[in-house]
Amino acid sequence: MGDLQYGIDPKRLGEYADEIKQIHDKGVEIAIVIGGGNIFRGVAGASAGMDRVQGDYMGMLATVINGMALQGALEEKGMKTRLQTALKMESIAEPYIKRRADRHLEKGRIVIFGAGTGNPYFTTDTAAVLRGIEMNADVILKGTRVDGVYDCDPEKNPTAVKFDFISFEDVLKKGLNVMDTTAFTLSQENKLPIVVFDMNNTGNLLKICEGENIGTVVNI
Repeated sequence: MGDLQYGIDPKRLGEYADEIKQIHDKGVEIAIVIGGGNIFRGVAGASAGMDRVQGDYMGMLATVINGMALQGALEEKGMKTRLQTALKMESIAEPYIKRRADRHLEKGRIVIFGAGTGNPYFTTDTAAVLRGIEMNADVILKGTRVDGVYDCDPEKNPTAVKFDFISFEDVLKKGLNVMDTTAFTLSQENKLPIVVFDMNNTGNLLKICEGENIGTVVNI
C-alpha cells in the first residue's frame, strides 16, 4: 500500500524489489509468500457479514494480484522469477509443485508463492511457514512495519521493550503476537527459526542475510 489508502503503491513496490535484489545478488535463494491485505482481507469481509469461506478465497486472489505486481517489479530490475499458486490459474502462474519450485531455486530464480495455502481459514503466515518447511528453508523472514517482537504493542506503548532473541516457548508463555498460532506452532514443531523485522527500513534485509542483529530472532 505504501502511503496509499488501499491498492498497490509502485514506489513501495520498487523499494521492495531493490531490497530483494541486494540479497539475490549475494546468491541467496529466495522464496516469497505475499499477503493481500492491501486489496482484501477475508476476516474483514466476514466481520462485515460476508461468508468467511468466500471472503478467504477473495483474499487468496488478492495475494495473486500482489504476487504478479511483485513479479513484474523484480523482473524489471533484472531478476528471474516464477509465480506459483495454490489455486490453479495456469494463464498467469504455475500451479504449486514442490519439485518444480526446488528446481527454480537451484537455477537462481526467485519463487513467489501466491494464494496462501489454497484453503480458507489459514493465513498467509501459515502459508509462509508451510512453504518454508516444504522448501527446506533456513529461516522465515517476516517483514512487518515494526522492528521486532516487543513485550507489548510499541505503536500504542512507547515504553515497550524489544527482544533481540526469544525462544518459541517464551513467546507462548508471554502471550506475544509474532504470527498466528497455527503458523507459529508449525514453525516451532519443525524447528524453523523466524526473524521479525521492519521491511520498510532500507537495507535491513541485506543486513539480516549478512548476519547482523536486526529485528528479533525467534528460535528453540
